[in-house]
Amino acid sequence: MNNSNKKTLEQRFRLSIILVSIVIPIAVAILFTVKLKDFGIEVEPLSFLPPIYASLNGLTALLLVMGVMAIKNGNKKVHERFMTTAIACSVVFLVMYVAYHMTADSTVYGDIDGNKILGATEKANAGSIRYVYLFILLSHIALSIVIIPLVLITYVRALAARFDKHRKIAKITFPLWLYVAVTGVVVYLMISPYYAN
Repeated sequence: MNNSNKKTLEQRFRLSIILVSIVIPIAVAILFTVKLKDFGIEVEPLSFLPPIYASLNGLTALLLVMGVMAIKNGNKKVHERFMTTAIACSVVFLVMYVAYHMTADSTVYGDIDGNKILGATEKANAGSIRYVYLFILLSHIALSIVIIPLVLITYVRALAARFDKHRKIAKITFPLWLYVAVTGVVVYLMISPYYAN
C-alpha cells in the first residue's frame, strides 16, 4: 500500500471517527435518562448485568496489557487480535451498561445498603469515601469520552499500516484506556454494596 492509499484510508475514516466520538457520548447520556417503564414497557431491572459488564472492563484491561506485551515481543497478529477483542468488549460493555440503566433506577453511593437505610455511623463512613468514589467515577466518565476518538484513531492508523503514527498515539491511548477499564471495575466494586436487592 503506497502513502497516498494510506492517507486515503485515514481520511476516509476521519468523519466517521468524529461522528462516532460525538454521537456515542450524547446517545449514552440521553439513554441513561430514559427508563423503559416511563413508556409503559414493564420490564424487570436487568440487575444481573453490572457484575458482567464490570467483568468485561476487567477483561478489557487484561487484553490491553496482553496486547502491549505481544507487540513488545514482536507478535503483531496476536497484538491485533487482543486489541480488536478489547474494542469488542468495550462495545458489549456499552450496550449492557445502557440496557441496565434503561431498566433500573440509578444507585447513589452511600445512601442505601440493599433495602436497608444506613445508620449515622455507616453514612459517615460512606461519606468519607464518597469523595474518593466520586473522583474515580467522574475521571472514569470523562476519560471514557476522551478515549473513544483515541482508540478509533489508533486502530485506523494500524489498519492503514501507519505504524510510526500508530505507536505515537498508542502511547497516549493505552494508559488512558487502561485507566478507564480498571476504574470501571473499581467503580462497580465501590457501588455494588449499595445496589437494591
